[in-house]
Amino acid sequence: MTQTEDVTAEKRPAPKYQQAYGALRGRIVSGRYAVGGRLPTEQDLARAFDISRVTIRRSLDMLVNEGFLERRQGSGYTVVSQSPPSSTCLTSFTEAMMRAGREPSSKLLAITEFGHSDPRPDAVAENLADNRVICVERLRSVDEVPAMLVRTWAPTDLLQGAEAKDFPEFGPNQSILRILAQRFGLEWSTACEDIAPEMAQGDIATHLKVKPGTPILVQACTAFDEEGRPVFYEQVFRLGKISFNLSGGSREVNIAAEADL
Repeated sequence: MTQTEDVTAEKRPAPKYQQAYGALRGRIVSGRYAVGGRLPTEQDLARAFDISRVTIRRSLDMLVNEGFLERRQGSGYTVVSQSPPSSTCLTSFTEAMMRAGREPSSKLLAITEFGHSDPRPDAVAENLADNRVICVERLRSVDEVPAMLVRTWAPTDLLQGAEAKDFPEFGPNQSILRILAQRFGLEWSTACEDIAPEMAQGDIATHLKVKPGTPILVQACTAFDEEGRPVFYEQVFRLGKISFNLSGGSREVNIAAEADL
């Protein structure tokens, strides 16, 4: 490919169904379309985006497959989640607990900035390279019982100006995914995740109110933008087990991981 062809390719706009998908996804994540609310009809959306109903249906199908929308016979499309649910670490813990009739809460423990030369966990250095980073540490509880200690790391320039008021204790806006998207404008498309057992020690055991040496699970998640750049890295130290479904075509696999050492 010549340089001229390369530049032309870069300037070529995305297909219309992708443009509509991106716009609708952004509206859902930002809260413009609330969970439980219905989207405009296919006809109205097609008219708004100046595309055919076949094209807008393709965009909507993508959002259904990703878990943002549910198609209901006679009722159109309903929003079922405002958080990217492509994997366990990108599923909103807050929304899951609220749907189950539980009361999630969040206590901010610290917002700490690390310079280039400041020591940080090896996993953070590996996933966020040599960036200046900020770590937001929060204790997540369910019905006032500690459930998870969460450390969310992101490049300083992406969390510029982060302060305590950005991290509510109660309600749907305590979701870190919603905070990152709405308050700081972070966007991500993919993630990789590791889950491993560990013994709770030190401040982790203290915050979770368990004895040192108690088995826990550790989720380590790195989220990337569409260009493959890391957006944030998260460490979740949690009690109990993790259960989630992986759907592919007509097959569904149920997976459960337990802290049993």
